[in-house]
Amino acid sequence: MTHSTSVARPARAAAQRSSAGHLQAWLPRLVLAPSVAVSLFFVYGFMLWTFILSLTNSRMLPSYDLVGFAQYARLMANDRWWVASTNLVVFGALFVGICLVVGALLAILLDQRIRQEGALRTLYLYPMALSFIVTGVVWKWLLNPGLGIQAMVRSWGFESFTFDWLVNPDMAVYTLVIAAVWQASGFVMALFLAGLRGIDDSIIKAAQLDGASLPRIYLRVVLPCLRPVVFSAVMILSHIAIKSFDLVVALTGGGPGYASDLPATFMYAHAFTRAQIGLGSASAMLMLGGVLAILIPYLYSELRSRQHG
Repeated sequence: MTHSTSVARPARAAAQRSSAGHLQAWLPRLVLAPSVAVSLFFVYGFMLWTFILSLTNSRMLPSYDLVGFAQYARLMANDRWWVASTNLVVFGALFVGICLVVGALLAILLDQRIRQEGALRTLYLYPMALSFIVTGVVWKWLLNPGLGIQAMVRSWGFESFTFDWLVNPDMAVYTLVIAAVWQASGFVMALFLAGLRGIDDSIIKAAQLDGASLPRIYLRVVLPCLRPVVFSAVMILSHIAIKSFDLVVALTGGGPGYASDLPATFMYAHAFTRAQIGLGSASAMLMLGGVLAILIPYLYSELRSRQHG
């Protein structure tokens, strides 16, 4: 009796340890399961639903009469869509390019260990803490010909000064660039500054001993070491540009007319105010394609760098 009891106790303890191990392994999955289910339904489920709607003739309410890719053909024949797409190319290229240049210059400035670096870093980074709605409203006041910069300069006696980009159909899209660069360049600065602080000082000192000037050191030595940072910044900024909606609504409203429309505002206007859900869904799927075209190379490079690392 005693022998059988002594044999059963280790077996029982082993079984308890096994069950505890299984519970410990499954507990994180059980905790995350509701969040994963909600994400699958409300993110990927609605993506699938939007794609289905883009294949229908839905107008004010969803309809499931499939018409193939007719909505995409209508989209390609829509002049407003091409204006929005052209604006996205202009806005995205200028936004990304200027943010990279300004952010890199600000990071190099702060990398010189100047006084009040913390205060300046906070000052440059603060606009990123604001929403694009706030940024759009503030810049709408500043760029308003009757209230902002133009009115202020004319009050100084320069009556011929004109800065009416906000109401000029040919220049309105550039006001979006100004506001977006003001908000996002500080974020790019933070990325570059973190990259600069991670570079070995011995590389810079060796270049200085060779007689290289400081601008040449940054141009030829430091910046090539920051390629991963540049790539990440380009991906993030491009993602922001494609999804820009609130800045346009707050600053220009897509106007004058639809001169400053972007694909996001085009999608909203047709899906929710013009009772053309099918056409709006088709434009949303093309926007998703643009985002995936940016995210997939980024994720591929990240996974590849981790594997080689």
